[in-house]
Amino acid sequence: MIISKELFINSLKPFNITLTDEKIEMFDKYASLLIEWNSKFNLTAIKDPDGIVVKHFVDSLAVLSENKLEGTLIDVGTGAGFPGLPLLIANDNLEVTFLDSTGKKIKFIETVLDELGLFADTVNARAEEAAKDEFLRESFDFATARAVSNLRDLSEYCLPFVKVGGKFISMKSAKTDEEIKDAKEAIRVLGGEIEKVNSFELADCGERTLIFIKKVRPTPTKYPRNYSQIVKNPIVSRETK
Repeated sequence: MIISKELFINSLKPFNITLTDEKIEMFDKYASLLIEWNSKFNLTAIKDPDGIVVKHFVDSLAVLSENKLEGTLIDVGTGAGFPGLPLLIANDNLEVTFLDSTGKKIKFIETVLDELGLFADTVNARAEEAAKDEFLRESFDFATARAVSNLRDLSEYCLPFVKVGGKFISMKSAKTDEEIKDAKEAIRVLGGEIEKVNSFELADCGERTLIFIKKVRPTPTKYPRNYSQIVKNPIVSRETK
């Protein structure tokens, strides 16, 4: 086994998450494939097995301690499959769609799915384009994003995928008070409202924050805009203009 089973089990304990031996073996295979592919393509800067366990697997699964995920989920800008693949492995009641604009990353995810005997949909497209697709728009119970983009822009990319009553879960690795303040107007315009914000310590890796945004109204059809419009003309409140 390439990963430390003991480290994995102990790191999940603070979140009251347990995995069967079969699930841990699936995570081990995932880690092995990630290291193998990472030697050829730049999928992640985290390359050691212990780092993969804590900074990728446990960090992704931490959302399960805050919310029971059942139904459909789209992982926007999934990269090497985080958090979508760990959530799919751990949760038998979840249907996941993986979205990324980089073909090699989608190919990697498809390889992992095949090797683990899992089924999921994959979409190789930019988020702002995919969100215009009638089969994807406002079709999911959950959207996740574990990205470096600010919350305001992420909300414009992700909320259009979420059905009314569903949630967008943004996973952040830094202090978010100012970011949340800057994003509130955009979240409102896009049909969402912040439900809760929970922070936790990830082993020796510092603080992480989960931002749960509930979809309360349909997103206006003009959103999401294209990338340049999102960057040049962010959605801000009148008071800050």
